[in-house]
Amino acid sequence: MISGDIERYLETGEHDELFGSWPGNNVLECAQAGKAALRAALEAEICVREANAPRSPQLAELDLVSLTRAKVTPMVRGLFPRVEQAVVLALLERSIIFLTPANIRSIIRTGTWLGTVWKLADAYLADIGAEPLSTDAAVLGLSEGTTCYVAAAAYFDKPEPFSDYIVHEAAHVFHNCKRETVGLPSTRTREWLLGIDYRKRETFAYTCEAFSYLLAHANTRAERIRLFDELAHTDLPSDDRVDGGEYLAILAAAIEALAGWKCILDRCKPAKSNAHPQRPVR
Repeated sequence: MISGDIERYLETGEHDELFGSWPGNNVLECAQAGKAALRAALEAEICVREANAPRSPQLAELDLVSLTRAKVTPMVRGLFPRVEQAVVLALLERSIIFLTPANIRSIIRTGTWLGTVWKLADAYLADIGAEPLSTDAAVLGLSEGTTCYVAAAAYFDKPEPFSDYIVHEAAHVFHNCKRETVGLPSTRTREWLLGIDYRKRETFAYTCEAFSYLLAHANTRAERIRLFDELAHTDLPSDDRVDGGEYLAILAAAIEALAGWKCILDRCKPAKSNAHPQRPVR
C-alpha cells in the first residue's frame, strides 16, 4: 500500500489525506510519517531526472529584489495610495521565488501543501529540460498565499512579448493577503489588499501583465494602441478561466483611461463593490 501511495503521488500529486497506509499510533503520527515519505520520494525523483538535464540560468549574481521592485512598482503605484505603496512593495520584494537547482529541494522539504510542492517540482523539471512528472507540465508561475514561485529559465527565455510572470503572480498576492497581515488598516468591507472578484482573478492578473508590458514599451497612446492591436491578433491568454473578449475590453479601456490601473481594478471588483453608484468616489 505504501509503495502504491508513493507511486500515485509521484505520478499525479494526489495522496490520501488521512495517510491511512502509514505507521503511527494516531492520525497525527501517520500524517507526519506519510508526508515525510512523500517529500523524500519526490526529492529523490528530482535528483534522478535532473541528473543529465540542462540547468536553469545562474541567478546568484542577479539582484532579484531590485528586479522584482522594478517589475511591480508601476502596478503598485497605480493601484495603491501613496501612503501604502512602500508597505506593498516591501511585501512583493519578499514574495517572488525563482525555481532553481539551488532551492528546489528546500521547497520540497518545507512547502506547506504536498499538492503544491508536486506542481512546483513538475514545473521545475520541465523548466530545466528534464523529463517532467506529468504530460502537461505547463506551470510557469504559481502563487500560494503571499509567496509567488516563478520558473527561472522560462522567465528569462520567455518568447511571449506580453508575458511577465512576476507581474502576473504578484497580482495574485493582492487578493491572497489581508491588509492587517502587513500592518495596513482594514475594515469589514476592506479586508484584503485589493478586492478582486473570485471569477476574475486570472483575468485581473493577465490584464495587469499585459498592461505592464504596454506601459513599458509604448510612450504614446498611438504606440499603445498599435501594441494592443498586435496583442489582440496574436497573444490572447490560453487559459479557460479567462474570457478573451472581456480581457481585451478591459485592456482597451485601461489604455484610454487616465488611471489605467484603477480601470483594470474597477472592472475586476466583486459586483457588490460597485453596488452604490450614488456614493462619491474618493
